[in-house]
Amino acid sequence: MKLYLKGILMQILIVEDEVIPANYLKKVLELEGYEVIGIVRKGAEAISMAKQKNPDVILMDIMLKDHISGAEAAIQIHASSPEVMIIFLTAYSDEEMINFAVESDAFAYLLKPYRDKEILATLELAKAKLFGKSDSIVVDVENDTIILADGYVYNTKSKRLFLEDKEIPLGSRALKLIQLLCKNKHITLEIDMILQEVWDSSISRQTLRSLIHRIRTATTFNLIQNTNKFGYRIGLKE
Repeated sequence: MKLYLKGILMQILIVEDEVIPANYLKKVLELEGYEVIGIVRKGAEAISMAKQKNPDVILMDIMLKDHISGAEAAIQIHASSPEVMIIFLTAYSDEEMINFAVESDAFAYLLKPYRDKEILATLELAKAKLFGKSDSIVVDVENDTIILADGYVYNTKSKRLFLEDKEIPLGSRALKLIQLLCKNKHITLEIDMILQEVWDSSISRQTLRSLIHRIRTATTFNLIQNTNKFGYRIGLKE
């Protein structure tokens, strides 16, 4: 069974061997609502991560300080995952670099120092090509989504919550809690375990109750269910 959902975030892998530019790029993308699934510094790591995470787009430094260049990594990635869109980032614009980009079937080629607007505009073009103008993507309901109470749907790939194909805007902590409950959808999780997994620090139970209240206010009371004051579980479709 297939389902079209709107608003799923495009998942991006950054391949950049300089730490400061990589972290800056990650910050820019996340502020614009993109999901950065990882930062790697070597071509071999890029190949491995692409197989594991299956990103929609890879922002690839073409000249990596590694025995596998960005262009070589791109060729290997496209051999097994031709649907992945690769955008090269490079300080070089000579003919050899352009040929590398053509040979590896890159979607775009941006010169450093690039401007934020150039990156974002290129990603919007990639997004339109991947998902179409409607910003929709086909997902496998059986494998990628969990049908919840009162018509809500949790997408395990994008880690987002939807109602009638529209994304429900929730904070990162709320989504982390929903993700945890959905991973354990058939059992009740004890309160102290939830506190440890969601906050990883000493947090009061009142903080958890406040978070659940905010989620219920934004969604429905049935989405997160109490179990005899022992803990909480996700509300599933009956």
